Amino acid sequence: MSSRDLVLARVRRALADVPRTERPSEAPVDRGYLRAHGDRTTAQTVDLLAENLADYRAIVHRTDPEGLPGLIARLLDGRGATSVVLPPGLPAEWLSAVDAQRVERIADTEELTPHDLDAVSSVVTGCAVAVAETGTVVLDAGPDQGRRRITLVPDHHICVIRVPEQVVDSVPQALERLAPGRPLTWISGPSATSDIELDRVEGVHGPRTLEVVLVES
Repeated sequence: MSSRDLVLARVRRALADVPRTERPSEAPVDRGYLRAHGDRTTAQTVDLLAENLADYRAIVHRTDPEGLPGLIARLLDGRGATSVVLPPGLPAEWLSAVDAQRVERIADTEELTPHDLDAVSSVVTGCAVAVAETGTVVLDAGPDQGRRRITLVPDHHICVIRVPEQVVDSVPQALERLAPGRPLTWISGPSATSDIELDRVEGVHGPRTLEVVLVES
């Protein structure tokens, strides 16, 4: 018996008691696993998110809605940014303190090519949800996030998270908020990879620098 035949035989045995007319959606799935690991307050969950984001080498900032425009302006100025790409639904007030004479605002349109985006200094987006236990930010191409490519090509990404409404404890809680048919991008820190010698290189598959702004109401 070949390896293929052996594998198929095991599959047939595993499915022996399943009616041929049954579909996967008809079978109940046991979801008795923990939905969150620990009993945390909202403040503790946000602190855990900040800690895990920093552990992944993201740069974490905290502010309130009134301080957000000034903070974004300072972050772009600190990078020496001369241009920033913006999703179509990004709140205009977020960039209200940015000097339009020094930083060109580029709208995310279908005409923008990867080559065009490679010349852009920074990108500013919102997010769909953030997962505290894994330090993960999830984008779903919503109006304040734009197309996936604008967060993968520019070297500097500023991502704004509204606290606490966009923060959850765990991945199962995040999945409940996300539509599986949307293009989901899961980000845990800046893009990084390692070769066989374990030399870490950042910026290969996405931005070299990820700055996350927690906006606490």
